[in-house]
Amino acid sequence: MGIVLNQSIRNLIVTCIGFGIGAVNTLFLFTNFLDKEYYGLVSYLLSASNLIWPLMAFGVHNTVVKFYSSYTNSQEQNRFLTMMLVIPFCIALIVGTIGWVSYGYILDFFGKENEIIQSYAWTIFVLAITLSYFEIFFAWAKVKLKSVFGNIMKELFLRICTMILLCGVYLEILTVSQFVYAIVGVYCIRLFIMIVYALRLHEFVLSITLPTNYISILKYSSLIVIAGSVASLLIDMDKTMIERFLPIENVAKYGICAYIASVIIIPSRAMHQITYPLTAKLINEKKINELSILYKKSSLTLFTVSGLLFVLIICNVQELFMLIPDTYELFIWVVILIGCAKLFDNLLGTNNAILYSSDYYRIVLVIGMAMAFIAFVLNWICIPYFGVMGAAIATFVAVCCYNLSKLSIVQRKFGMHPFSKGTLLIFLLIVCFVMGFYFWDFSFHPLLNISIKSICISGGYLGLIIWFNVSPDITNIVTSLFKKSEIG
Repeated sequence: MGIVLNQSIRNLIVTCIGFGIGAVNTLFLFTNFLDKEYYGLVSYLLSASNLIWPLMAFGVHNTVVKFYSSYTNSQEQNRFLTMMLVIPFCIALIVGTIGWVSYGYILDFFGKENEIIQSYAWTIFVLAITLSYFEIFFAWAKVKLKSVFGNIMKELFLRICTMILLCGVYLEILTVSQFVYAIVGVYCIRLFIMIVYALRLHEFVLSITLPTNYISILKYSSLIVIAGSVASLLIDMDKTMIERFLPIENVAKYGICAYIASVIIIPSRAMHQITYPLTAKLINEKKINELSILYKKSSLTLFTVSGLLFVLIICNVQELFMLIPDTYELFIWVVILIGCAKLFDNLLGTNNAILYSSDYYRIVLVIGMAMAFIAFVLNWICIPYFGVMGAAIATFVAVCCYNLSKLSIVQRKFGMHPFSKGTLLIFLLIVCFVMGFYFWDFSFHPLLNISIKSICISGGYLGLIIWFNVSPDITNIVTSLFKKSEIG
């Protein structure tokens, strides 16, 4: 776990800073510098592109992680990587041609309540291309066990640039339209930087010859693209379907609550950058015992850290909304339901990496398609009846069913699960701390209130984690930090 912890800690720091900047953007800058309609527009464009890019990438970013470590010479690696770059380009040409021919119909699709989207519909395609190729070159870096720089580009670069551009809108240097186009430009610049970095890690030479196992690669990619699309559907379908039933400003209102809850995924996003390629390597080398150890340790560590984040969010969210303009209301059950879904994702540990790197990913794809259909139907039923909370209900139910299915598959096929006695203890701690601190408020300024509660919660939670030695990895990290601070 040495390299895992080393890069996971770096990625965690980067991701935390990124989410902190994103929180400032989401909760304060967007809400004060843009009208609700334009905030909803930006949220919708990004959500729509997130639904499309896995299709354009054709699962290549996952395919790179699975197959790269199986090649032993640079010639085969170059053939493989060339194929990985050409496939998404061909898909993008097909999608672009279809979009160009049917552009008039696409504009008519947004011709009712939310006409504001019409002028910017084309940016969805551009954003999808940049997202797909960024993930491909990020995967290129991850297989070299170099995930930190890509994580900086993914978590920090975009949010810092967005903050600068929002300030430009506030200072009237940019118009709102120019801001939207500038966001697209930032995504393009980020892709170019990632390409340069990835090419420095591997002396790449284009090859017109296909790798020897190209049929297996195509089969895997054609199936794994469904998995990527399913994951994106479960994450962003709610926002895109809200636009179908409610005025577009509701996308912004829901997006704020969902973003607050999504902070819980910080630990998993940080750790998975390095555990995914390691899991694929262990499976390729058939080291099942080491795989099981990584599975349990990753689950316990992620559940412990994300549990603390869940408690902090639920217990402070009311005070947080006191700092946001009154036009944005708190949907507490949206935060709770999305938060629980993200917490469940963390509990899985390396479950996704195990399935997508093994021969059992086909089963997951079938289940995932069923879950995506269920999510669509639930959104269709719940949003008109419950409003934005209906989207959260649909997402929560679909995610929980999907995760339970994946846990069951790993248990049956590999004979292992991520749970331990520590898992139960963490669950009890989360419940007790939420019940103990949710209704505990001070008559101070919201920021001071949040600070005091957060210190009390974090100190008590981490103290009990170390006292019971629930996660030896976390205990070692915390104690080593204390020792360094004492020496300093």
